[in-house]
Amino acid sequence: MNRPAGFWVRVGASILDGLIIGIPIAIISYLVTGSAEDSGFSSTLNLLYTLLVPVVWTGYTVGKKIVGVRIAKVNGEKLGFGTMLMRTVVSALVYLLTLGIGVIVSAFMVGLRKDKRAIHDFIAGTYVTYEKPNEINYEQKVM
Repeated sequence: MNRPAGFWVRVGASILDGLIIGIPIAIISYLVTGSAEDSGFSSTLNLLYTLLVPVVWTGYTVGKKIVGVRIAKVNGEKLGFGTMLMRTVVSALVYLLTLGIGVIVSAFMVGLRKDKRAIHDFIAGTYVTYEKPNEINYEQKVM
């Protein structure tokens, strides 16, 4: 786990994802459903984006790609749908059950821990890194 990504770069990637992906999804949702309020349709599209794009794109989302970070598994394996399900859905349940306190704790963890891992990273066995996919694979082959 070399070159972990810190708090602000992760926030920046999330903001970019919201602007570049979230707004078009909201517009498409409005055109499809005819309602400007948050719909199950837009929520489903956002969830699919969050779950599938990092699996297909070796840990990147659009925002993460722009800022140069990606999600990687701690053990070096490829991200899978199950990993992203744990990282997204299970961790959201944990954050909900803790009434948002888990989100605050996670923010401090990313800001203060040397490995920059949040609660959702521990749940899924992931971390966010500046390393490119081939850099991680090369490191494993050497070790």
